[in-house]
Amino acid sequence: QVQLVESGGGLVQAGDSLTLSCAASGGSVSTYFLGWIRQAPGKEREFVAAISWSYRETYYAGSVKGRFTVSRDHRKNAVYLQMNNLKPEDTAVYYCAADKRGPHGDSWYPRGYWGQGTQVTVSS
Repeated sequence: QVQLVESGGGLVQAGDSLTLSCAASGGSVSTYFLGWIRQAPGKEREFVAAISWSYRETYYAGSVKGRFTVSRDHRKNAVYLQMNNLKPEDTAVYYCAADKRGPHGDSWYPRGYWGQGTQVTVSS
């Protein structure tokens, strides 16, 4: 059974940068789409970014395009989210997820594996 564990969350100020990491164990995720979903207090879960197993395709929500970069490393069985120019509205719990199917448009509802989440708080 694959397990995903996120790390790298924290409290930062608006305009700062932060990198989230997600390591998979218990099996390889090299043939999965990997990505990030976030949930802000009182709001539904929201797709953030994803990357295909081949590295060739990356997908971003409009709200983070140009500020966030998703990447992965097959050797480390991991996915990353580089977040630049953070804004208070980026405050949320960020979940790492894996699924055989990728995003469709600006939506992704992974049904494979999920991490427990890491809190990102951006102060103004």
